[in-house]
Amino acid sequence: MAADTTSTPNATDLVKELADLEDAKVRAVNEKHGDAHGINLTKLRAVAKRVKTQHELSVELWATENPNARLLALLICSPRKFDGDSLDKMLRQSQSPKEQDWLVNYVVKKNKSAEELRIRWLADEDSNVSSAGWALTSDRVNKKSEGLDLSALLDEIETSMREAPERLQWAMNMCLAYIGIESPEHRERARQIGERLEVLKDYPTPPNCTSPFAPIWIDEMVRRKEETA
Repeated sequence: MAADTTSTPNATDLVKELADLEDAKVRAVNEKHGDAHGINLTKLRAVAKRVKTQHELSVELWATENPNARLLALLICSPRKFDGDSLDKMLRQSQSPKEQDWLVNYVVKKNKSAEELRIRWLADEDSNVSSAGWALTSDRVNKKSEGLDLSALLDEIETSMREAPERLQWAMNMCLAYIGIESPEHRERARQIGERLEVLKDYPTPPNCTSPFAPIWIDEMVRRKEETA
């Protein structure tokens, strides 16, 4: 029986409601990508839209460790209400790429501790934590690169990206591409690093989508920017 959605929701009721929305086929597909949630994300977002922002409830949902509940928690929280240490703890508790991606993109980027965490996480020995630092660095390169040492970032990418674990490698590759796209001064070196390391060169890319291989990604995004200039 579906949970009663007419009363004020609590964490227990929402976990049950999300369980009722579970789809075995969705779970099977997600598990192939290392994710544990088994609910269609459109349906999950519909629940979040109904519940609206409820920060304390989001904290309760996260604490359940239920994959579906944790994603819902990230949609209904108030990002600015977390302190940096809480976000650091949540990142280390993340159980899947989706949880980490949503935490970084929907919460950390909107928090006043984002830059402090970016620096802290970049230097972390845990590759999953470090990948979050690189994701935040990519965001800075894309939006506000002033104060970043792009040459030093390229040095680190050139030295470490090829042998990095998958999630960290992907994040470093994204940063490489953004440096090439956003910084004409460093564009050619970014291309050359991508060509030499060949990271994601053979990544299967659907038709009409841009390859994540950095040299191709850089050239295509620069072309689009020039067309709209």
